[in-house]
Amino acid sequence: MIQFKKFVLDNGLRVIIHEDLSTPMVAVNVVYNVGSKYEEPDKTGFAHLFEHLMFSGSAHVPDFDTVIQDAGGENNAFTNTDLTNFYDILPAENIETALWLESDRMFQLNFSKKALKTQQKVVIEEFKETCLNEPYGDMWHHLTELAYQVHPYRWPTIGKEMKHISDATLQQVETFFYNFYRPNNAVIVLAGNISEGEGYHLVKKWFEDIPASETRRMPYDPEPDHQILSRKVVYADVPHDAIFLAYNMKDRLSDEYYICDLLSDLMANGRSSRFYQRLYKEKQLFSLIDAFVSGSIEPGLFIIEGRLMPGVTFDDARAAIMEEISILQQELISDRELEKLKNAVVSSLTFSEVSVLNKAINLAYYEILGDADLINHEEERYQKITANDIRNTALNLFKPSNCSELVYIRNGK
Repeated sequence: MIQFKKFVLDNGLRVIIHEDLSTPMVAVNVVYNVGSKYEEPDKTGFAHLFEHLMFSGSAHVPDFDTVIQDAGGENNAFTNTDLTNFYDILPAENIETALWLESDRMFQLNFSKKALKTQQKVVIEEFKETCLNEPYGDMWHHLTELAYQVHPYRWPTIGKEMKHISDATLQQVETFFYNFYRPNNAVIVLAGNISEGEGYHLVKKWFEDIPASETRRMPYDPEPDHQILSRKVVYADVPHDAIFLAYNMKDRLSDEYYICDLLSDLMANGRSSRFYQRLYKEKQLFSLIDAFVSGSIEPGLFIIEGRLMPGVTFDDARAAIMEEISILQQELISDRELEKLKNAVVSSLTFSEVSVLNKAINLAYYEILGDADLINHEEERYQKITANDIRNTALNLFKPSNCSELVYIRNGK
């Protein structure tokens, strides 16, 4: 059980303090409720671009990294479809350094053509490196476009195309910032060697004068149920033919999410998993076989990825995967297998709560989900799952009409 205290400043900033005196460090985590799903279809990649711009200097701080490092700490950030997260970890006695930095860039960024142009180049190079020049790097571009027809999850976090990033103007960037990067659209968590009272006092000192704004979000429709199998073939310079099967699943707070998470572990997590034992080791059909959930807050994807061994046909690969799915749909898994899955999840949850940085990130995430206390109820959500739940979910999820199939064929074949 993670104990914490929650406050809300007058400007809407949600503040969460978790005291842990066993460490000399403090983690400061700021999450903004803005991810790629809040972008306009013709201006994608902005949330990820801002992850970079937030390190380009602010009203009074030209260089974030040097200041944090001089204070004995480190910082970083990440963006996904739903949120943008910035974190710092440093000795407790230097916590005000992190609070000064985070409050200054929440107040106002250094909006300049030079800073924008520099970060546009960085993001475009990242786009080229990870999406265009890396084998299967454009998978998310193809797969989300197949799986989503109306929801903004249909483009990846890095952006739909490079032109959206290169065409971004200073005015568009400023508008995006003052719309989303405001205290009333953010959560700050302090976790570590700091008391609840002192933590609240310091956050109030550094953040209460930052004005709130009326955050406007692009309206979008929920994704309708899929009625037909979608397929796409991509010829590319990849080392192996590959198949990706994406099944649309329910949202992060649904019971189905937790069942799908266990189901993906059963299929492909570790050397004792079914895919590894039967499709990789025994039948030797794949050089890599995996199953995972996208983990998005709104209805996401259950993805099966297989890279074929030389000489294996797509028909054989697909049939082998479907055979394993059929077994899950017809037979109940054993009590021993189910208990093993749950024990592994509990161990992972426990490990994720060891460091103050992980606790800070997780508390902020669950607050964005709706309630930071959800972090203390994850284990019970998994523990109540039954073998029948897994079989019924496999029956409902793995329907041909609910599938989007992406195939990579090596150039020259």
